[in-house]
Amino acid sequence: MNPIRKAYLQLHIAVLFFGFTAILGNDKLISIPAISIVWWRVLFTSVSLFFLINFGKSLRKIPKRYLWQYMVIGAIVALHWVCFFGSVKLAGNSSVTLVCMATGALFTALIEPLVLKTKFQKKDLLLGILVIPGMALVVGNVSSDMWLGIVVGLISAFLASVFSVWNKMIIDEADPKDITFLEMSSGWLFISCILPFVLHFDESIAFMPVGLDWIYLLLLALLCTTFAYVLSLRALKHLSAFTSTLTYNLEPVYGILIAYFFLDEKLSVGFYLGVLIILGAVFLYPFMNQKKSPK
Repeated sequence: MNPIRKAYLQLHIAVLFFGFTAILGNDKLISIPAISIVWWRVLFTSVSLFFLINFGKSLRKIPKRYLWQYMVIGAIVALHWVCFFGSVKLAGNSSVTLVCMATGALFTALIEPLVLKTKFQKKDLLLGILVIPGMALVVGNVSSDMWLGIVVGLISAFLASVFSVWNKMIIDEADPKDITFLEMSSGWLFISCILPFVLHFDESIAFMPVGLDWIYLLLLALLCTTFAYVLSLRALKHLSAFTSTLTYNLEPVYGILIAYFFLDEKLSVGFYLGVLIILGAVFLYPFMNQKKSPK
């Protein structure tokens, strides 16, 4: 198979599994809170990857200046996931969180010029303006008890943009499996450091999974994280920024459709109109920047 087509297929499969993430984090499936979900998720993922990287021997080849960067990115990824699952729990709805994640393109448009030290583009501002009415419709068509979940979801989208831009900058400095292991294991260490304080101040937080939680956590870790994460990193080495951005934008589409049919999450017409406006702006972004990525 053509390497570009193979990479495109790999990225689509990865994004489909990413779309399942919010579904598995719903209280209907995994009962434990967000920080506990993330701790178990990154633990299972790190253990599974340890066997794929020849028991850590390949890590010695990574220059130290990139080693610590991957570890910091891992902490940001873990914090992103805590906010992500926290948004699902607080909103009580996977679709609401996935809509928030769709704003990631806007945050990326704002972050990339700052990181790469390039000139801010007017069309990026246009993207932000287009997203605003969509978010207004989403917020206005859900109950007020979901608003905190929306705020946390937007923070999660911002953090996702930060680690995505950073990852893209140093993606070629190590093997995807090594990068994933470093980021997942450092994420686990980060959560392990803050978890005792969280449990101390709120003793009601459940830490141990019960019943089917174990099965869903394994699916979350092995399929939606280890498999999908490594697959997406491999694909990114062969795809243009345009193609990868456009494909990643399908994650909320896949997730909302899955939530609609499998979790019976049906919201108002105004909510879905807001979703269409946001997704329209998000899908417009890579086309606006296609000149930068001629592939």
